[in-house]
Amino acid sequence: MDLELKDKVAIVGGASKGLGRACAEVLAEEGMKVVLCSRNKVDIEQAAKDIQTKTKADVLAFAGDLEQNDTIKKLIAAAAEKFGRIDVLVNNSGGPPLAKSFEATEEQWATAIQRSLLFFARMSREALPHMRAQKSGRIINILASTVYQPIPNLALSGATRMGVVAYAKSLADEVGRDGILVNNVAPGSLLSERMLGNVTARAKELGISLEKALEERAKETAIGRIGEPRELANLVAFLASGKSSYITGTTIRVDGGLVRSVL
Repeated sequence: MDLELKDKVAIVGGASKGLGRACAEVLAEEGMKVVLCSRNKVDIEQAAKDIQTKTKADVLAFAGDLEQNDTIKKLIAAAAEKFGRIDVLVNNSGGPPLAKSFEATEEQWATAIQRSLLFFARMSREALPHMRAQKSGRIINILASTVYQPIPNLALSGATRMGVVAYAKSLADEVGRDGILVNNVAPGSLLSERMLGNVTARAKELGISLEKALEERAKETAIGRIGEPRELANLVAFLASGKSSYITGTTIRVDGGLVRSVL
């Protein structure tokens, strides 16, 4: 299937590793020009080099802290200056601090709101003028399965990312007639550093090994295994493509059947 992505331009946040790295790589494999962003200059430049070598795609590395509004403005401006357009925005950020609902501090709440709520709004706001000018675009927010059911120590994730779900639904209504589609992807039980950190904390709390905790996490899914980041990235590529022309304002889980809700 031709996803109609060749020579289009994507910006991917948190792209030095994990889910963001997988998304950037898959989009590059589909022929996109990709702008990678992460706060660690060494890591993001290495990721860009690796992806460029593997896919032969045109890749731009941008180092910066996406919790800062000025950084986001500079990122969008750099992408537009380099490639002349912005077609796809993959909004992916580091997760909020691990905390229980009743233990979260003021500092943890402030970090969570910046990183897991305002980030998504700021990225979209800055990119939208470019998409509106070309009458097309895709905004894809990487959230978490916490928007469907609570996970131990991830209270701040659910609280802030539910706000993104509501924001994205409103945004989809507002920009749909401009040819811009807005969707969320909710990963669960995918093997990333973020998930490993959470599972490690949970294992310590329960007094079991990390290996045992991962086995238990895998058993919670319908498929019976932990997923790979590329399994989410493949969906992101489809939502970024011309083949997803009638999907907007929705949230799609990639969790191997972890969430048992019927809605």
